[in-house]
Amino acid sequence: MNFKLNLLMAGVALGFSASALAADPIKIGVAGPFTGGSAPMGVSMRDGVKLAVADINAKGGILGRPIQLIERDDEAKPERGVQIAQELINKEKVVATVGYINTGVALASQRFYQDAKIPVMNNVATGSIITRQFADQPENYIFRNSANDQIQSQMIIKEAVDHRKFKKLAILADSTNYGQLGREDLEKVLASRGMKAVAVEKYNIKDVDMTAQLLKAKQAGAEVVLTYGIGPELAQIANGMEKLNWKVPLIGSWTLSMANFIDNAGKNGNGTRMPQTFIQAPDTPKRKAFIDAYLKAYNPPQGRMPSPVSAAQGYDSVYLLAAAIRQAGSTDGPKIKAALENLSEKVDGVVTTYDKPYSKDDHEAINAQTTVFGEVRDGKVVLAK
Repeated sequence: MNFKLNLLMAGVALGFSASALAADPIKIGVAGPFTGGSAPMGVSMRDGVKLAVADINAKGGILGRPIQLIERDDEAKPERGVQIAQELINKEKVVATVGYINTGVALASQRFYQDAKIPVMNNVATGSIITRQFADQPENYIFRNSANDQIQSQMIIKEAVDHRKFKKLAILADSTNYGQLGREDLEKVLASRGMKAVAVEKYNIKDVDMTAQLLKAKQAGAEVVLTYGIGPELAQIANGMEKLNWKVPLIGSWTLSMANFIDNAGKNGNGTRMPQTFIQAPDTPKRKAFIDAYLKAYNPPQGRMPSPVSAAQGYDSVYLLAAAIRQAGSTDGPKIKAALENLSEKVDGVVTTYDKPYSKDDHEAINAQTTVFGEVRDGKVVLAK
C-alpha cells in the first residue's frame, strides 16, 4: 500500500514539476536609455515592447509559456551596455534581447550576444555597420527592424538635391558614433553624385550654442542644413538659425521627430523633415489600435508619444521574435536565429506587414519602400507632402 502511495505521489510530483517547467517564463532582455537625453527614444521603445508582450501573454504566451521582460537602463553609455549584456546573458539567461537605441552602445555590447549565440533585435539603432559587425563570421546573430543610415542618408540627399533642387548643403552632426557614422554616410552619398558639402560641422552632446557652426555654414552659402544627432541639441540648431535670422530648410535623420526636438524648437521646428517608418496617425486599424493602447496605458503629455518610431519598432520587434520562437518550437539561440532568417508566417506589425523580412545574408527588415518623410507641423509630425 505504502509502495503504491509513494509511486502515486512521485508521479504527481513529477507531473507538477513537468507542468511548472513547461510554464517557466521565456526571458527576453530589453536594453536602452531610460534616463538622459536619449530617454524619449528608450522609454518609447520599452513601452511599445511592453504593450506587445502584454498582448502575447494575454493570448497564452509562446509555446505555452509567458514572456518575462528583463529591463535594463544602459544610459546611452557603451560601457554600461557592455555590463548589461553580460548580466542578461550570464545571470538572467535571456533567450534574446530587444532594444539598443544608440549605435555606439550596440556596437560595444552586441558582441557578447554574438559569442553566446543569442539573437539581438536592434529596434531603434540605425548605424549602417550594426548588422554587418560580424559579417566575417559564419553565423550572424544581429538583426534589425529600423531604417538604417544608408537608407536614411540616401533619402535625405534625394529630398534635398532631387526634390528641393539645393546645390549647396551643410552638414551638422553630433560627436557620437551615431552622428559621425551618419555624417560619413551622407558624405558618401554626395560623393557618389560628384558633390561635396560646403560646410561640415561637429557639435557635442549637451552643447547649447550652435552659433559658430551655423555661421560657418551660412558664410559658405549653404541653402539647406542636414543634421545627424541623437538628442535635444537638435533643437539648438533650429533655434540658432532663428537667432541668426537665417531661414533655410532643416532636413535630417529620423531623430528630428522626437518630442524633445519639437517642444524645444517650438515654431522654429516647423517645416523640418526627416525619414520615418511610423507616424502617430491612425491610418490603419492596426495602427489605431496600437496608438489607442499606448495612449491609454501611458497617457503621454499632449497625447503624443515621445518617440513614435521607437514605440512602433519596439512593438514590432517582439512580434518578429515571437514568430521565430514559435516557428523554432524552441528557445535555443541558433534555432531562433535560423527561424528569423526564414520566417514562414507573415507578421502583421504597426510599421508594416513583414513577409520574410530576413534571410541568412540580409538581417535588415526595413527598406526604403517602408520609409516615408515626416514633417514637423505645429507641435507634431505629419506625413510630408
